[in-house]
Amino acid sequence: MHLSEILKPGAVRSLAQVTSKKRLFQELSELAQSEYGLNASEVLDALQERESLGPTGVGQGVALPHARLHGLDQVVGLFIRLEKPLDFDAVDRQPVDLIFALLAPESSGVDHLKALALVSRTLRDADLRSKLRANDDPTALHAVLSAAQGIKAA
Repeated sequence: MHLSEILKPGAVRSLAQVTSKKRLFQELSELAQSEYGLNASEVLDALQERESLGPTGVGQGVALPHARLHGLDQVVGLFIRLEKPLDFDAVDRQPVDLIFALLAPESSGVDHLKALALVSRTLRDADLRSKLRANDDPTALHAVLSAAQGIKAA
């Protein structure tokens, strides 16, 4: 599995400012609707429900919100780069500015976990995070993420 297989070029955004985690999830939900044809309110509910179990801010300014959804047939990704970091209750208590959301079918056991591991490993790379933070063009952001596809999931 490669990031380019789960992340469409149109599912990448750079946003100037998001004022809350809820607003970020709304942006992700609208992006999921426009790029993948998903119901925005269902995506929003699923992301918020998963986040209520524990924050998905993994540290180093990165958050990996994820959820399972009825009606999906494969894992899909959404990426948002924030110009102004957002408090996300991350494990290191640092605000986040790089958000890679994963949406998976309800029945996708191992594929969801493989995708989550792939994204997590990829975004642990300090050089990659620096490149993402240095770009605000969605096309360039997608290219940086797609170029990282040599990092394989388990």
